[in-house]
Amino acid sequence: MKPEDYDAWYDSPRGRWIGDVEFELLCRHLDTKAGTSLLDVGCGTGWFTRRLAAAGLDVTGLDVDPAALDFARARSDHGISYLEGEACRLPFPDKSFDQVISITALCFVDDWPRAIAEIVRVTRRRFVLGLLNRYSLLWIDKGRGGGKGAYQGAHWHTRRQLDEVLNKLPVGRTHFSTAIFLPSGTYFAQAVERALQKSQTWGAFLVVSGDIEN
Repeated sequence: MKPEDYDAWYDSPRGRWIGDVEFELLCRHLDTKAGTSLLDVGCGTGWFTRRLAAAGLDVTGLDVDPAALDFARARSDHGISYLEGEACRLPFPDKSFDQVISITALCFVDDWPRAIAEIVRVTRRRFVLGLLNRYSLLWIDKGRGGGKGAYQGAHWHTRRQLDEVLNKLPVGRTHFSTAIFLPSGTYFAQAVERALQKSQTWGAFLVVSGDIEN
């Protein structure tokens, strides 16, 4: 998918709603105090990166796709730094950032456990990962048989898989949440979203956060 097409999806009514719900849940896990340094791993076109920078965070975006980075730079006006690099080999020293996020990017990284270990390595305080949930209605619709459309080839995570990886790393106080229970974006879906607690396990957007143990 071209960067402009991907980013334009967030301007559609359904895309804007999904993006807003995901961003709200992401911020529940983050410290959004102004000046806090944050790395966005797999930032793509920078949709979340720009919003976090606008909130006052000191944000760096990293992605493997130079075309996506060019697109992100052209649309960013908050002093964001963008770098080309791979999630499994982050080009930063240990504990370089107060917080590190990755939003639906590790789903397309073959060695995602190594990528999580790298994220933990460069985090000083807290990391937050947004992933595709294997136990969701979206997986039933878009994830089976190798995936459809933009989800083709994606890995859909489970909490058990993530626990197995995180238990081997210097991480404490892990917390899981989900959102986007009915991904259709209809008025009914939005009403259901508002009514359900984020502790429900079957939302398509699976978020896990953890604090770094020093």
